[in-house]
Parts: sequence; C-alpha cells; structure tokens
Amino acid sequence: MSGMWGNKLKVSIFGESHGVGIGITIDGLPPGVEINMEEVMKEMARRAPGKSNLSTARKEADQPEILSGFFEGKTTGTPLCAVIRNADMHSRDYGKLKDLMRPGHADYPGFIRYNGFNDYRGGGHFSGRITAPLVFAGAICKQVLQARGINIGAHVKSIGNIEDKSFYDVKVDKELLDNLKLKELPLLAPEKEDEMRTLILEAKKEQDSTGGTIECTILGIKAGIGNPFFDSVESTLAHLMFSVPAVKGIEFGKGFEMTKLRGSECNDEYYYDNGEVKTYTNNNGGITGGITNGMPILFKVGIKPTASISKIQRTIDISEQKEAELVIEGRHDPCIVQRAVPVIEAVTAIGILDLLIS
Repeated sequence: MSGMWGNKLKVSIFGESHGVGIGITIDGLPPGVEINMEEVMKEMARRAPGKSNLSTARKEADQPEILSGFFEGKTTGTPLCAVIRNADMHSRDYGKLKDLMRPGHADYPGFIRYNGFNDYRGGGHFSGRITAPLVFAGAICKQVLQARGINIGAHVKSIGNIEDKSFYDVKVDKELLDNLKLKELPLLAPEKEDEMRTLILEAKKEQDSTGGTIECTILGIKAGIGNPFFDSVESTLAHLMFSVPAVKGIEFGKGFEMTKLRGSECNDEYYYDNGEVKTYTNNNGGITGGITNGMPILFKVGIKPTASISKIQRTIDISEQKEAELVIEGRHDPCIVQRAVPVIEAVTAIGILDLLIS
C-alpha cells in the first residue's frame, strides 16, 4: 500500500480509522524551525469532527503526540514523527460491512487489491480520518512558508448549487485568509451561510448527502518556482489533491471556463509595477508553463457527496456472491466540504514546501 509522497520533503502516513491510532512521518524539514504548537492545534480543530450538526457525531481530540524530530520547540532536521490515538470508535456499526460492499466507497476495489486483508472498519486506511495527520503536517509546513512570506487560505466556493463569491471578486490578503480560518463555513459572502446550512441539513434529514467545491489561493509566492511537464506546480498540487478522499476534480485559474474563451481573453498580459512584474489578469491562476509567474496561485477542487448515506442502496454480498441491499448505519457527515477546507490547505502547503526546498 502506497503511503509515501514527496521528493525533497517526504511524508509517510499510517494507520486505520478504527485502529489504535493514525499518524505521519515528515522527512526533510529544515532544522531549527520554531513550531508554534498552539497554531498547529487550531488547524487540527478546524478539521476535527463532532462540532455541530453539519458533521459526524464522532468526537476525536486529534491530539498529536510527537515521537521524534522535535526538541525544545524546534525541528531537529531528523524525521518528525507524530501519532494521533483513536478514541471514539463504534466498530460494531461496521460488522456486516465485511461482506456488503458500500456504494461509492473503496470497499470492493480495496478487497480486490489487498486480497481481503484490508481493515474495513470505518473505511480503514481509505478513511477521511487519515487526513488528520495530513493537517498536522500541513500546519507545520504552513509555518515554514509563512516565515518566507507565503500564506495559504481557502473557502467553501459552493455547496450543491449554492455559490459563494470567488477570490477573483474580492481583495485577497493575509487578513482575509486569517478571518476565513475562524469560521465553520468559511465564506466570502456570509449571507449565503443560512442557505448552505439549510441545504446540508435537508440532505441529512433525507438520509442523504451533498457535495461542493473549495477554492484555494497561495499569496506571496515568487516567480520561477516549479518545473515544466512532470514536476510542474499543477501536477504537484493535483497529485496531492487527488490523495484527499472525495476529491474528484481540480481546475487552475479560470480552468474549464477558458475552453469557452479566445486566446486574447485568456492570456494574462504583463506590466511593471514599481519594477515588479505583474499581470493585468490572473486567468492562468499564477502558473504558466508549470512554473509560478509571481501572481497568486489560484485553484478549485470538487468534493463529491459523502458516500455513507442511510438510504437503501443496491450492492453485492461478496461472501455469498449475490446481489443485496444495504442501509449504512453509524455516524456520518451529511457534507464534508467544510471539514475538507483545512485539508486542502494542508496538502497545498506540503506540496509548495517540497517545491521550495533546495
């Protein structure tokens, strides 16, 4: 099972949703970097479940226990390893799922890939629970990047067919990004919050779920970062985005909208601003030729509706090799978009730091 990623900054994740714990090892962090653990815990709290009726009732403290690579408040330069103990597991809810394959989940392909030896409880290693250590690693990477003047932030761009404003529509600065981090539903247009909450709770009442999109930006990154083709900024970030469960799409800048435009409408024309090169527009999302051009990086990801729903669904029983019906029990999110926001920010930070380390 592939649990490793990275070139100069390497991360390795481990654990299962209902196992003893989950965790991560980060190799390649520069030595002597001071880490504010209070800020790290704020990031962990943004992702943690059980805070409102918009998320699962499962309660986890998500308290990382650092085992190595961190001494007297600073990184040592050796691999930094942390474990997060699991606490609030209801494994009995998953007893019958040993043989009944949940639609929309990795149960069937995981069973085939690992010859039936995979831990199916709560999704095992395929679970969104494993994003907790990614947020821990991303929180550390964010602090390293902030020391270099680089800030990362995201917001809920849409829930179902309800749209928030875009970063294109507002003045984006560090203050705005910091304020978004304080909200359960981080929106640029707060007046949309009640409408989105109603949609999520309606889906929950109907024993269903809903999805949406997340828009992310990176401020302060200089031109000339990245490579063409295989190690482009886009391919690096896309690789990490698709490592987050439920992400099914990504577009940079204006993305698919550009397919409807002409080159004269898409090209970002250059100008000098007190000797600094900028572009009048940012249709390419701060990246051209796979390399940063000095404008803010901007991209959007699509999050599918939560696969675990309580409606009756058709499936198969692999032990008896026959068709069956399934009602998924347990505690599940009617929408995971809002909890995925810090995860998207975290893997973005991991990817950008990997590109920056010399």
